[in-house]
Amino acid sequence: MKLHEYQAKDIFAEAGIPVPESRLASSVDEVMEAVEDIGYPAAIKAQVHVGGRGKAGGIKIAMDEDEARQAAEDILGMDLKGYTVEKVLVEAGVDFENELYVGITMDRSEGKPVAMVSTEGGVNIEEVAEENPDAIAREHIDPAFGLHPYQARKVVFEAGIPRDVAFDVASFLSTLYDLYEANDASDIEINPVMITSDRDVVAADAVMNIDDDALFRHDDLAAMEEDSYEDELEAKAGEYGFDYVRLSGNTGIIGNGAGLVMTTLDLVDYYGGTPANFLDIGGGAKAERVANALDMVFSDENVDSVVFNIFGGITRGDEVAKGINEALEQFDEIPKPVVVRLAGTNAEEGMEILNTDLVQVEATLEDAVQRAVENAKEVSQ
Repeated sequence: MKLHEYQAKDIFAEAGIPVPESRLASSVDEVMEAVEDIGYPAAIKAQVHVGGRGKAGGIKIAMDEDEARQAAEDILGMDLKGYTVEKVLVEAGVDFENELYVGITMDRSEGKPVAMVSTEGGVNIEEVAEENPDAIAREHIDPAFGLHPYQARKVVFEAGIPRDVAFDVASFLSTLYDLYEANDASDIEINPVMITSDRDVVAADAVMNIDDDALFRHDDLAAMEEDSYEDELEAKAGEYGFDYVRLSGNTGIIGNGAGLVMTTLDLVDYYGGTPANFLDIGGGAKAERVANALDMVFSDENVDSVVFNIFGGITRGDEVAKGINEALEQFDEIPKPVVVRLAGTNAEEGMEILNTDLVQVEATLEDAVQRAVENAKEVSQ
């Protein structure tokens, strides 16, 4: 579960990390009330789960009332990388001299969390990692003992953080790890950490992602779940209990098992298509669950075709086939061409059940993906 910036900043502030004064607003009038209280300059920031908000026009600095009103009118309701902006964070401007990056994530290759610090803040950290990896200092953390204070200081100094603010930045990092561990986070970062002209250290942005499977023991975070959804599809995925990620392509993908879905995504890309989503219906999926998955993918206006990739283990092929038939029979006309590949438990029975007037059937995954990509290209022409 991804938290919005305003949600993460509330948690950071409660833990003692300084953040700029801010107010959440969902209308132009609310924005104007907020800037009147906060003063100028003020940042008006779209609250959506996408990177590069500033470059896409989702963050604007207002120096006076006219600029604030114009920014609010421009940002509220705008389409930002496929998401409609319904809320903005109105935040006091920060007079800064330097921008840094600090964060904690899981290094799966090492099986440990890793603390990261860089003097190249305010930009996409993935780009920094690719183009200039030496600009990021790293320190792995033994989860049995946590982040020791000396480790926080070590990685901060290795990153080249100025000495007069290094201990404050190390304190930020230690607090982030405490929040990471206490809240079962998968990622937590501040980008940028701003160093002001008075040499104060301020969290100008906040990212915090929570492990969905741990929400049962965090009632306070679970209460934020509804507000964390970006659109109706994500809300619907949460309601259905699906593992779902919306992407920017036009080939919808449904499978049972994360590895199988990822393989299908890779093949769509390999054969010249663009994946529209990651949707894992899980093991043991019954007909109703399969029908819900199809309903979700059909609801995505970006999807031009669908590939259904099922390998029967716990999930029986005949149950999947029933779900596909039930879902498609609800439509007077099938909204998107559907290609199905079934293998494994009861796959032959499922193939016999499938209504081939409604779906296209392929024996291999490669053939199914190629056909789905071709269907998407034909529809989009």
